[in-house]
Formats: sequence, C-alpha cells, structure tokens
Amino acid sequence: MFILGDARIPDVAKENLARLGTFVPFLTTGVTYESISGHPDIFFCHGDEALVVAPNTPEKYLKILKLQNISFVKGSLPLGKTYPETARYNAVVTDDVLIHNQKYTDPVVKMLAVEKQQIHVGQAYTRCSLLPLSLKRFITSDEGIYKTLLQQDIDVHYFSPQGILLPGFQHGLLGGCCGVFENRIFIIGQLAAYPEGKRLSSLLTGWGYEIVELYEGPLFDGGSLLFFPKQKNI
Repeated sequence: MFILGDARIPDVAKENLARLGTFVPFLTTGVTYESISGHPDIFFCHGDEALVVAPNTPEKYLKILKLQNISFVKGSLPLGKTYPETARYNAVVTDDVLIHNQKYTDPVVKMLAVEKQQIHVGQAYTRCSLLPLSLKRFITSDEGIYKTLLQQDIDVHYFSPQGILLPGFQHGLLGGCCGVFENRIFIIGQLAAYPEGKRLSSLLTGWGYEIVELYEGPLFDGGSLLFFPKQKNI
C-alpha cells in the first residue's frame, strides 16, 4: 500500500501509517498558503478513473508516483496562493458523480468526469468537507453541501466541524481528517476527543466500516489521506 499524507500530522499518526505500507510525507513551499501547503487533497484529485495532479506539484512527488507505478494526468491550471485558486482539484469524484463548485473545477477533472452526474456546491473546498463512502453514502461538515446533496436525494449525514484542528484556522473540516481504503476508515485523531464522535462512530460501524484511529488526540485536518493499492511492476 502507498499512502500520501501531510508531513505535519502528528508523529504517532505517521508512524502508524508507515506500518501499513509506504508512507510519503507531503509538503510544499511557495505554491500555496502555509496551512494547506501539505494537504494532498489540494494538489491531487483522486477519482475512480484517474489521479489528476496540479501541474505545479513539486516534481519530486511526481517522480515518487512514477516509481510506485501510480498513473496520473496533469491538470491544466496551476494552484494559486489564495482561495478559490487553491481549490481547483479539491473535488469529490466517485464512480457516478462529480461534486464541486463548478466555477473553479480544473478542466481536466471536468473532462474525465464528463459522463458523471455533475453536482454544483458553494464550498470549493469540497473534498476537505465531504467524505465519499461506499453505496453512495457521504458524511460532511459543511451545511451548504449537506443541504444540496439532500435535495438530490443522496444519503448524506452532517457533523459539525467544531473541535477539529487546523493550524491557522478556528477549526478544520471533517473530510480532511480521514482516508478510506477498502472497508477501513483511517482517522487522524480519536473520536472520543470529538464532540460528535460517538454518533459518527455508530454510523460508520453500522455501515460495516472498521475505524482506525491513528493517534490519541483531537481530530486533525491534514487534507485527507490518499491510499493506493500496491501496484505490480510494469
């Protein structure tokens, strides 16, 4: 297994991820603002058909992807230093839907999802705020996304972002604390330290997920964890 995560998540979380596979700590300088400069879900849109990479992602990480035999395509627009140019790749793409603020989605992400249902939401930091799960289920910490998906008759559940850490901000976002691989949900933090943790735990286990808490402490928004299965050598 190959895992991308912010280099600044707690050390214990990084150590636990490294036990699962090849963990690559991700961090950039000079590309975007500091709080999100190591967030994988800002630089990479991980859809079901392709991994789309911001073209100004540091070359060393693209070389790592190639060494891991992980295929990717470059997007057409670079990330900017301010919102919403920072959110061009922060879309949610599943096997049947693209959810994002369509005004800012990179054209390559749109092109690859042209046959999917397109759902426009106001929050351009969509993947940070929304975690897609199996059987077309979602959890979100954004009320606007929640209301929009409800109107589409989508199975979505809202949880407050209060109590989630993101250095430089009042709070982080729930999707950014998590990564999903097969039937396991990896959480950067401990649900017992999150005000709505009991309800979230009950929901996820009821859906058949195994919850893996990566360190003992508050939920930490690290811009998601991206998991890739081990690839065969070409």
